[in-house]
Amino acid sequence: MWTEHDNSLTRRFQFADFKTAWAFMTEVAAEAERLDHHPWWANEYSWVEFRLRTHDAGNTVTKRDHRLADAIDAVAARYGVA
Repeated sequence: MWTEHDNSLTRRFQFADFKTAWAFMTEVAAEAERLDHHPWWANEYSWVEFRLRTHDAGNTVTKRDHRLADAIDAVAARYGVA
């Protein structure tokens, strides 16, 4: 579940292994390009963490962030991560 913290939407996803986490990140990168909205993210082995906020809106959470969060959730669902 996404939470709003420090002017950003945040969420951490856990996967079975690094290869799966990396494949997820690759798909999210394609969605971010399509939406022209690029996240801050971190990855260590089997987890990926996101912080979404819109830089050109004063680093606040906007509809663009929510659209990307929805797209990320859709990708995660394909990997069986809710």
